[in-house]
Formats: sequence, C-alpha cells, structure tokens
Amino acid sequence: MGEQSQIIKLNAIDSTNVYLKELLQSERLGDHTIVLAKKQLKGRGQMGTSWQSEDGKNLTFSILKKFDGLPIEHQFNLNIAVSLAVHGLLTELHIPQITVKWPNDIMSGSAKICGILIENVLKGQSIQNSIIGIGLNVNQTSFGNLEKVSSLKLLAGRFFDLDELLHRLLGKLKLHLAEIEQKTVAQMLPAYEKLLFRKDKPSTFKDGSGQIVMGFIRGVSPSGKLKVELEDQIYKEYDLKEVSLLY
Repeated sequence: MGEQSQIIKLNAIDSTNVYLKELLQSERLGDHTIVLAKKQLKGRGQMGTSWQSEDGKNLTFSILKKFDGLPIEHQFNLNIAVSLAVHGLLTELHIPQITVKWPNDIMSGSAKICGILIENVLKGQSIQNSIIGIGLNVNQTSFGNLEKVSSLKLLAGRFFDLDELLHRLLGKLKLHLAEIEQKTVAQMLPAYEKLLFRKDKPSTFKDGSGQIVMGFIRGVSPSGKLKVELEDQIYKEYDLKEVSLLY
C-alpha cells in the first residue's frame, strides 16, 4: 500500500470533484489525495443528474489518481477498477446482490447505493490524472420521493463507521488501480461483465432520440460502449449519451 493518503476534510462543498480539480491546478498534490465532504451541495451524477445526500451520513469523496501514461483508448479500465473496488468492499460487508449498472452505478438488487463519476485530465494521447468521485449511501435511511435508492444501513440493518469504510475502500481502490496502466480493457472486461446489472435479461432502454427499445445487455466493448442485442439478433453498441436503461 505504501504511503498514507492525504485526506482533506471539508464541512460543506459544492462538489468534491470540482474542488479537487481546482486544487490540482494550484498545488502539487500527491497520488491518492482525497477530498472528503460531510455535505456535498451539488453532487453530480453521470450526465448532470443530481444526488441527494444528508449531512454526515454518507461517504462522499473524490480521490486523485496520477498516471505515468494511461492511454486514452484504455480509459474504461478506470470504470472497471473503481466498480470492482466498490463491489469488493460491499461483498465483504455482506450487502446482497451487488451489480454494476453500466457504466458505473453500483446496485443492490434493483436499488442504487453508489454513484461514481470519473473525470480525466489528459496530456497528449494519455491520461495524466484522474479524479474519481464516489458517493456511497451509508447511514441515510430516508430519500424523500426518490425511488430505487437504498443505503448500507437499510440493507444491512446496522450503522457503519464512515472513517473505517473510507479506509477499507481506499485499500481496495489502490489495489485495483495499481496495475491498470499495464493492462488493456479487453484483459479487465471479463470481471466487470460478470457483474453487469440486468445482463442477459430482457430490458427496456430509451435511446438518444427518445425511442423506447427492447433488448438484452450482452456485454461492454473495449471502448466502454454497452453492447445490446435487439430484435432479430441485431447487435448495437451504445455510448453513454446514446442510451439509458429503464429496467
């Protein structure tokens, strides 16, 4: 594991990802620097969806990962590594039916318990730094009118210590991120595809033009696109902005 991570704890912040990105421009930060927020005011999910979080009950943080040169074409390795790290921790905590809803929501059954937002800083054709934002629902038990959302406390029936959770998740993140510069996406995909939410089950999607389509998730391409089998054995690959899973 090597060196200790520097942890910057803040009471309230708009977005830990934004704060870390700005800090990175003005300061030399060590690998695995963490910005942890008690309250995140403008937590962003994928594609601008907002994230509701109660003060001090959840784990909301961003971690800086530095690279010597992770090729852009292998950037989906980051999604894989972070998803596997969170999955590994939650499995150890005996949270049931953990899957990954492409590209990087972590589910228990059909409820979302963790959102991941990865933002990369590029230099030429490679990723120089990655800012990995994680929002894990831990001790919050009420989510207003949000449906299909849960937390570790709701699922396990007990209270979790946030510092201990962070420490354990950090260990898993370091482990999964350590080797990825030497690996292709194709090498890392099988472990991720095994965990895919609704894989090989009939599912309903909304495509980029607002059309409702039926299909089966069959896997993920090396560039990180979702592979869906539509009617008449037609296969189609969708980018993040091109499809959303309606269940």
